[in-house]
Amino acid sequence: MIRRILYIGNSSGFTTSFQRFEALKRLGYTVCMQDPYKAMEVNLRRIISRHIHYRTGYRFLQKKIEEWIKEVVTANQENYDLVWMNSGELIGKHVIKLLHATYKCPIILYNNDDPTGGRDGRRFSTLIKAVPFYDLCIVMRGVNKNEYEKLGAKKVLRATMSYDEVAHHPFEHTVEIPPKLRSEVAFIGTWMRHEKRDTFLLKLIEAGIPVSIWGDRWQKSPLWNRLAPHYRGHALGGRDYVGAIQGAKIVLGLLSKGNRDLHTTRSLEVPYAGGLLCAERTSEHLDMYNEGEEAVFWSDTEECIQVCKKLLADDNLRESIRIGGMRKVGALRVGNEDICRQVLQEVETLKK
Repeated sequence: MIRRILYIGNSSGFTTSFQRFEALKRLGYTVCMQDPYKAMEVNLRRIISRHIHYRTGYRFLQKKIEEWIKEVVTANQENYDLVWMNSGELIGKHVIKLLHATYKCPIILYNNDDPTGGRDGRRFSTLIKAVPFYDLCIVMRGVNKNEYEKLGAKKVLRATMSYDEVAHHPFEHTVEIPPKLRSEVAFIGTWMRHEKRDTFLLKLIEAGIPVSIWGDRWQKSPLWNRLAPHYRGHALGGRDYVGAIQGAKIVLGLLSKGNRDLHTTRSLEVPYAGGLLCAERTSEHLDMYNEGEEAVFWSDTEECIQVCKKLLADDNLRESIRIGGMRKVGALRVGNEDICRQVLQEVETLKK
């Protein structure tokens, strides 16, 4: 039976990694957090060195990572029933072997990204080489499952992206949401080269859709001068993130084509936090929500414009869909606690 978990992941407060760590604690497990990003902070602090390590799959950090994990092992003489590796991009196969030899328990890899998709170059090359050494890999995409198995993964579980039951809980009273977080149509996300999010949003704006943008790196967009009047600030976290979702009449959910997304964390977080999800029509979105009743979808910019205009003109329709989405996402049982239970049940089968 699993009681004690060694959790290796990003401990920064607003990350999905930290939220998952907190969910495991809420479920009653004793969880020890170790953060490789904090341990390697000196090596990753400078922009140039961070860029080099990212581009080379962190392979030049592996000696330091191994030294760090030896220090962790020496300082943690506890007996763990499970090692949960979140992301795993910094961790090579030699570290996994060392953890296996030390704790003699299952080691799992949980990664929300698309390591086998190629969007991020060699960023995940160290992780990819380590895949066969994990007892269980948890992935978010059907294509990932097939590709991990071809890499030699022992066992692969496909899970759904998740919201967090506590971090994303909506405000009980909307009057608590500050005016600075209220908007008509909100997009909360990062500018990404080659994803054409800026082009998409500018077309909406030029069609008269009152878009508000929160997120990082938008100043890098070639269209920044035209988007700047609609920019509301940097990436949001904590209650501000929830407030911006709940305080918007419509929340746009954009996918990453490079990441081969058919749904994202926003697909679950937005309805749970009390927002109306307006996202690209995909097979996975259609599996999650009844279109027009629990969320709204579109296939291109023009359809999105028409959907937004219709919703902005009809308060009752918006509220009906918003409430429907909140009810449905709860019924889907894809909160962090739900997904953690699913993963841990799968781990228990490894022992049989």
